Amino acid sequence: MDINTITILAYMVSAVLFIFGLKMLSKATTAVRGNLVSSLGMLIAIVATLIHAGMDYQWIIVGVLIGGIVGTVAALRVPMTSMPEFVALFNGTGGLASMLVGWSEYYHFYHKIGPYTVGTAGIDAGGPNVVNIIAIYLAVLIGGVTFTGSCIAYAKLAGKMNTKPILFSGQQVVNGLILVAVIVCGAVFIYDPEASLAQLLFYVAVVVSLVLGVMVTIPIGGADMPVVISLLNSYSGLAACAAGFVIDNTVLIVSGSLVGASGIVLTTIMCKAMNRSLANVLFSGFGSSEGATGAGGGGPQGEAKAISAEDAYYVLEAASSVVFVPGYGMAVAQAQHVVRELGELLEENGAEVKYAVHPVAGRMPGHMNVLLAEANVPYEQLVEMDDINPVIESIDVAIVIGANDVVNPAARDDPDSAIAGMPIINVDHARSCFVLKRSMRSGFAGVENPLFFKENTRMLFGDAKESITAIVNEFKGA
Repeated sequence: MDINTITILAYMVSAVLFIFGLKMLSKATTAVRGNLVSSLGMLIAIVATLIHAGMDYQWIIVGVLIGGIVGTVAALRVPMTSMPEFVALFNGTGGLASMLVGWSEYYHFYHKIGPYTVGTAGIDAGGPNVVNIIAIYLAVLIGGVTFTGSCIAYAKLAGKMNTKPILFSGQQVVNGLILVAVIVCGAVFIYDPEASLAQLLFYVAVVVSLVLGVMVTIPIGGADMPVVISLLNSYSGLAACAAGFVIDNTVLIVSGSLVGASGIVLTTIMCKAMNRSLANVLFSGFGSSEGATGAGGGGPQGEAKAISAEDAYYVLEAASSVVFVPGYGMAVAQAQHVVRELGELLEENGAEVKYAVHPVAGRMPGHMNVLLAEANVPYEQLVEMDDINPVIESIDVAIVIGANDVVNPAARDDPDSAIAGMPIINVDHARSCFVLKRSMRSGFAGVENPLFFKENTRMLFGDAKESITAIVNEFKGA
C-alpha cells in the first residue's frame, strides 16, 4: 500500500473512533472511555496527516511542546469552579485556529505562494474552486465569531464583566448592518477572489467577524451561559469543518461535522430544559434589569426560617429518603466530596439517597455531573429532573446545595416572572427542603426565589462545604 492508501485507512479508523467515542460520551458510565477513544482517534488522525504531508517537523515539535505544556499546566491548575470559562476558552481557540487556517490559505492563494502555484492543494492553480473559496470565507467568518464570542462568554463566566445582558438603543439595526456587510463582502469575495477589491473585503470580513462575535454574545445574560457554551462549541466544530474543506482534509471535515452537530443537539436540549427557543436565548436580553424582576414584580414576601447544622442532623437522621439538588454553589464551595460522604452516612442510616441534576444547573452542560463523578458518587444514584419530579412529594428531605434558578417555584407559579415556564425541580413539594446558601441573594438569572419563604423550607446559611461537614460531624458523633 502507498502512503495515500494508508492515510485514507487511518482517517477511516479515526472517524469510526470519533463516532463511537461520541456515543460513549452520552452516558455517564462510559463517558471516560468515550473521551479516551476519541482522543485515540485524534492521535491517529494527526500522525497520519503529518506523515502524509512529509513536512519539516521542527516547528511542529516546538508547537506540540508549547501547547502540551500550556494545556497540562492549565488542566492541573484550573479548579472545577472555573471549568466553564476554561471550556469557553477552548471553544475560542478552536475558532481562532480555523480562522487562521482560512486566512493563511487565502494569503497563499492570492500571492501564488507554495502549492497553489502547481495545483496540488485544495485550490487548483488553473482557477479557484468555488467550494474551497466558500469554505475559506466560512472558516474565517465562523472562526472569528467563535473566538470573540467565546472571549465574551469567558469574561462573563469569570466575573470579569457584568453578567447581565448589554443592550443599547439601535442594537438590532447595528447587527443588521453587520450582517449585510458580511453578505456583501462574501458575495464579492466568492465571485472573484483574485481581485484587489476581494482581498480588501476579505480583511474587512475578518474584522467584521470579530465584531459580530462580540455583538451576538453581549446581549446574552449569564443565566443562559450553558446554552451559549453549547452553541459556541457547535460553532467551533463548523469552523473546523470549513477548514477541512479548505485544506482538503477528510478527517477534519468529519470531526468538525460531529462537533457541530452534537453542539446543536446539546443546545436544543439546553433550550428545551429552559422551555425557551434559541432565538429567545440569543435576542431576548434575558436577565436584563427590565426582565429580571422578582415574583409578581415586587419580589417574594415572607420570612425565611434559618436552621442550624445540629437541627438539620436531627431531621436527616429520621429521614427515609433524601435527594440532593446540586448547583453552582456546590462547585464554588468544592463541597462535592463531603456531599458524597453525607450521602453514604445517610445510606448507612437506612435512607434512600438520590442526586437530582437539572440539565442547566451550573455554568455549562454537565457541570454538576462532572463534579459528582469527581467525588465518585455512584452513577445509578443520579436522576434527571423528569424522573425525580413525579416522586418528589414522597421525598422526606430535599437538600438544595447552591442551586437557585433551577428550583425557583416562580418559574412554575408566576406567569409574570422572567423565568416563567422554565421546567424546575419541584423541591418545594418535598416534605422538607433545606437550602444551603451564603445569603438570600438571587441566582445568576437575577430573579428572586420564593422557595426561601415556603413553610417547609429551612435555610442553612454559610459555606456549603462547612455546613455539610458540620452535619457529617453530627452523624459521626452520634
